[in-house]
Amino acid sequence: MRQKLNLITLGVDNFEKSLAFYEKGLGWKKSDKGTDDLALFPLGGITLALYPRKDLADDTTLKYTPTKFSGLTLSYNAKSEKEVDEVLAKVGQLGATIVKPAQKVFWGGYAGYFKDLDGHLFEVAFNPFWELDENDNLKL
Repeated sequence: MRQKLNLITLGVDNFEKSLAFYEKGLGWKKSDKGTDDLALFPLGGITLALYPRKDLADDTTLKYTPTKFSGLTLSYNAKSEKEVDEVLAKVGQLGATIVKPAQKVFWGGYAGYFKDLDGHLFEVAFNPFWELDENDNLKL
């Protein structure tokens, strides 16, 4: 198997409300390749999809069971501590739940966590040891 991920799909409870959070609130541009119940956001080599949670669960043949922590986080790497603070403030204003306010962290960076409107956990972090390229991709 190739070492590659192309698509991350988030199951959402209220498609229109979640779409507004990402598109209108965060200002992310969705692709016109989506459908009435599938939003696609190109993120520079990977795509984030929003899809109704019930339909996604049906497709997997699994029953959706809410949890406080699923063992998965999505991460946004900021270019500065100030950007971490700005992003967390913005998502908080849009209805996200701030799980961990931004703070200095054990590995030497600055980070915080939020849950989006559907409980998906995001880290917003500035890592002074990692470099971003001209397209904001991690240079590892």
